[in-house]
Amino acid sequence: MANFGFPHLTVVAPYEPHWREAKSAVGAEELLQNARCTQSLAEAVADCTLVIGTGTLTHRKSEQPVVSLPDLAPLLESKGAHGARVALVFGPEKHGLTREDLSWCQLLVEIPTDAHQPSMNLGQAVAVCLYELASSAARAGNGQPLSDEAIPAAPSASLDLLAGVIEQTMAAAGYSPRAMQPANRHDLRLLLRRLAPSARDTRRMLGLFRRILWTLKPDRKRK
Repeated sequence: MANFGFPHLTVVAPYEPHWREAKSAVGAEELLQNARCTQSLAEAVADCTLVIGTGTLTHRKSEQPVVSLPDLAPLLESKGAHGARVALVFGPEKHGLTREDLSWCQLLVEIPTDAHQPSMNLGQAVAVCLYELASSAARAGNGQPLSDEAIPAAPSASLDLLAGVIEQTMAAAGYSPRAMQPANRHDLRLLLRRLAPSARDTRRMLGLFRRILWTLKPDRKRK
């Protein structure tokens, strides 16, 4: 990250002995000292408006759009991501990101590797991805900021808040039986990220579902 000018690192539930050892990395002391540590991926990406997972499709079927790494920077440009808070998420080296981890991601980026050896060392994967993004930014002259007319996307935390209220509404309406709640929660998280509502539309939907939930509650007081 320091090599390619990316200063903002967040580590989710790090293995403490390895994390302490990593903090002695030569040339990256300041970056590591300023790194955030969170206990969950949801907390790590709460303020991000675009979350991009990484991995290979060799042993999985993606539930979100997949983009090849060389196409990632042009895609971010087309989405007007300059000025937005974007997270690039890497999983543990042994097994990568889980299906649950990826449910917080709007996109999955795949590094084009040889089919006979699709898995990459974590450090190498990070370096390749950041090199590609840094090179594209340099070629584009670092791009242009968002215009005043641009409508900000909803951050991940707002989508999770909306998902929670919708889930409560589904349960109150008898739509989501207890046995199906984990699967419905996963699908709902993915659905909201596919829809990519703006911050304003997310607030409107939140107000709507809160009103529906209030109406469905049997013990509410009628005036």
